[in-house]
Amino acid sequence: MVWQDRIPTGGDRRSARIGLLGGSFNPAHLGHQTIARRALVALGLDQVWLMVSPGNPLKPAEGMAPFAQRLASAASLADGHRLVATDIEARLGTRYTFDTLGKLQTRFPNVHFVWLTGADGFATLLKWKGWKRLLHRVPVAVMPRPGQNMRALRGAAAHYLAHARLPSRQARLLPGLSPPVWTFLPGRQNGISATSIRQRGGFRDGAGHAAAPDTSNSGEWS
Repeated sequence: MVWQDRIPTGGDRRSARIGLLGGSFNPAHLGHQTIARRALVALGLDQVWLMVSPGNPLKPAEGMAPFAQRLASAASLADGHRLVATDIEARLGTRYTFDTLGKLQTRFPNVHFVWLTGADGFATLLKWKGWKRLLHRVPVAVMPRPGQNMRALRGAAAHYLAHARLPSRQARLLPGLSPPVWTFLPGRQNGISATSIRQRGGFRDGAGHAAAPDTSNSGEWS
C-alpha cells in the first residue's frame, strides 16, 4: 500500500488537540515514537503529527538524507490514526517553525496545537527565528533528554517563560491554555541518537527504515 498524507494543505474544521513533533527525522527512530506516545497520554492529545522538515535551517545539508527517505522513515513509525507522519511543512512552503505554526493555525482554526520538543531543542531555542513570538503562539511541552535537562531548565527560553510554567501534574490542561505556557514532562529519558544510527550504518535501505536504536547519550535525536 502506498503511503499518502491525508492532512489537507488547505486545512479543515476539525476540532482536536494535536501535538506537533517537528524535525529532520534523519532518520526517524523509536525515540521519536516513544515521546510521541508519551505526549498522547500525558497531554491528553487526539493525535501527534510527525512533521518532517524539508530542510532545517540550523542543520547542515551534508549528511542529510533525501526528504522522501526521511519521510518514509517517519511513516514507518506512525499508525496513521493517532500517530501521523506528514509532509505538510513542505507543502506549505515553510522552513521556520514560527511560520509553519502561523499557517497551521490559520488553516485549522478549531485545533488546539501543542509544540513538542526535546530538552536539547528547548535549550537552544534562542537560535530559532522569532523564538519569543513562537512561545506566544503555541503551548510548548518539553521532553527530557540525557545530559540536556538542566541546560534547558536554566536556559534563555525557560528564563523568559519562568512565569508561565505549568506543573507537570497539570499537563493535560496544556492544550487548552492560551500561550505563553509550557511544561516539562519528567520521566524515563531516551538517549537514542539519529547521528549514531547513521554512524552505525543506518538509513541505507530504500524504505528509509532506521537501524536498531542505540543507547548513547547524544543530544541530537531529530
